Amino acid sequence: MKTAGKILACAVAASFLSWACGARAEHKPKDEDCLVCHSDPTLTKDVNGKQVSLRVDPDKMKHSIHGSMFSCVDCHKDVKTSPHDATPAKVTCAGCHADSQEAYSHGLHAKSTKPGGAPFANCEDCHGGVHQILAADDPKSPVNHANIPATCGRCHGQKFLMESNGQSAQPFTSYQESVHGRAVAKGSSKAAVCTDCHGSHEILAANDSKSPIYKFNVPNTCGKCHGQVQQTFMQSIHGQGITRGNGLAPVCTDCHGIHSIKAHIDPNSSVSEQNLARTTCARCHEGVRLSQEFGIKGNPVSTYFDSYHGLASQGGSTVAANCASCHGVHNILPSSDSHSTINRANLDKTCGKCHTGATQKFTMTRVHMDGVRPGDIDSIAVRWIRLIYLALIILVIGAMFLHNAIIWRSKAVARRAMKNPMMVRMTTNQRWQHLFLLTSFIILVITGFALKFPNSWFAEALGMGEKLRSIIHRVAGVVLIGAGIYHVFYLIVTREGRRLIRDFAPGPKDAFDAIGTMLYYLGLSRKKPQFGRFNYAEKAEYWALVWGTGLMAVTGIMLWAKVWVGNLFARWWIDVATSIHFYEAILATLAIVVWHFYQVFLDPDVYPMNWAWWDGKMTVEHYREEHGLDTESLAEAERNAAESAVEPGTSKPGAEPPKE
Repeated sequence: MKTAGKILACAVAASFLSWACGARAEHKPKDEDCLVCHSDPTLTKDVNGKQVSLRVDPDKMKHSIHGSMFSCVDCHKDVKTSPHDATPAKVTCAGCHADSQEAYSHGLHAKSTKPGGAPFANCEDCHGGVHQILAADDPKSPVNHANIPATCGRCHGQKFLMESNGQSAQPFTSYQESVHGRAVAKGSSKAAVCTDCHGSHEILAANDSKSPIYKFNVPNTCGKCHGQVQQTFMQSIHGQGITRGNGLAPVCTDCHGIHSIKAHIDPNSSVSEQNLARTTCARCHEGVRLSQEFGIKGNPVSTYFDSYHGLASQGGSTVAANCASCHGVHNILPSSDSHSTINRANLDKTCGKCHTGATQKFTMTRVHMDGVRPGDIDSIAVRWIRLIYLALIILVIGAMFLHNAIIWRSKAVARRAMKNPMMVRMTTNQRWQHLFLLTSFIILVITGFALKFPNSWFAEALGMGEKLRSIIHRVAGVVLIGAGIYHVFYLIVTREGRRLIRDFAPGPKDAFDAIGTMLYYLGLSRKKPQFGRFNYAEKAEYWALVWGTGLMAVTGIMLWAKVWVGNLFARWWIDVATSIHFYEAILATLAIVVWHFYQVFLDPDVYPMNWAWWDGKMTVEHYREEHGLDTESLAEAERNAAESAVEPGTSKPGAEPPKE
């Protein structure tokens, strides 16, 4: 009602003006006639439940590109009287800008529509409204070169808006951080903006052959600014491939990126020294596709990294040669081309850039050493040297190992024979349990990590396929689980098992023993803690073993029966089980190496090895030193020693002979 009242007031005012002139205006209204109503800031129109202002700012209209050229009715052609009798039709720009309208109608902006059928972007969305459109060379114009990124970013920088149309806002974010985006932000009038690459009105999809960003059109698009580079590139092997229509040949965006183009000195750039070989060139040249299609060898990147240049580069060198250092940047040509930097006649100059004084003789070898070629003396020589040295290493180091092993065994046996009387530390049953646990654990570690790290030395040493590896891993897992189940049965049923679980039970004393041991060996206490049958370290290791075995068994079974588990619970349970299985394996392996192997091999008191795992025995003297509170075991050992010494040189049937 309020809006209707204002329209009525405008009508009355217009009628009065017409009457004052002697008659109702039958000619086209002038701008000032329109502004009688449309200069009112409260004049609105209901559009889908929202009040849209119908006000026209006279100053903005006057300074717009249309202000000095047209009147209101030049665009609103259906308005014949003031006030108008009916709602004017929506203005179209096609009347004056037919070419631009035609181009726009073929573009993505016209074809991509919002819910309801309206295009995602129309003329006024980009050019800055309806009545205040400014010329492109006006610094305030949304389509001014400096303002184009911000104008496009109003839509393309909004994450949820772009995702609603099945696209991403990341390209706009990447452009802002690119060398182009940063240059524009600093005021450059030459750096590329969105319209330089995508076009202005006829913006087409990248898979449209007419699009400036269609792969085969990219060199020409980039060449608008980088003309000299484009000319050089089109003469290169890559440019020749594009000219022939080879879609596997790279163009500018394949190496430099699309929106995220950065300077080559930027460490995050795909063409920086750090990334060129490993990521950019390797995407095409480290594989078999080019070999199968075009006969280009497929492993130059790996052979490069095996060379001094590659090793030095991985070590952080900023002067070691990379792919571009030898092959060129945009002027890459095959070695058979006389203009190529790697042509035999040009190698002395290419190598001489780094190796001053290099001659033709210096260059008479291959850089990418990847096997033997007929008549290639250097690769033949390297191959024979490799074979000779591998045989030499096996023979010499093998003989050294055998020599030392024989001496070590003899000395170890003699040293053990000189010890005090022995006592039983592990029964035969316990040693067999330990052996099954030890064997299955080692096999599980090797075969498990061989899957996670297929290029590791131990994976290559196994020399087995995935099927055999998985079978061995699962068999070892079954053995480990079986050993665990048997151990539980052993603890419940046997007398020794029940005693074992009592002696392994943790208590408050263990915490004080751990602190006291550290104080003693740090020299802060003169009193060494005394332990029972098992000290705090052995108890901690035992219960960690119980926990780890159970956890690995459960997660291993889940991974073995992944389909059943995934259907019963959810697929993410398998991912959780995989993560636990992997990291628990790392924890267990390191615990064995750092904690258990110290107790068995590295502790000076048991050097060269604690033999209890083999024959179950240790000296009474050592046991009394380490487990002095276990009076029961010590008393039993003394009884056995007394019974075995009935007469000098004799022993009771079945008793162990005395040890000196």
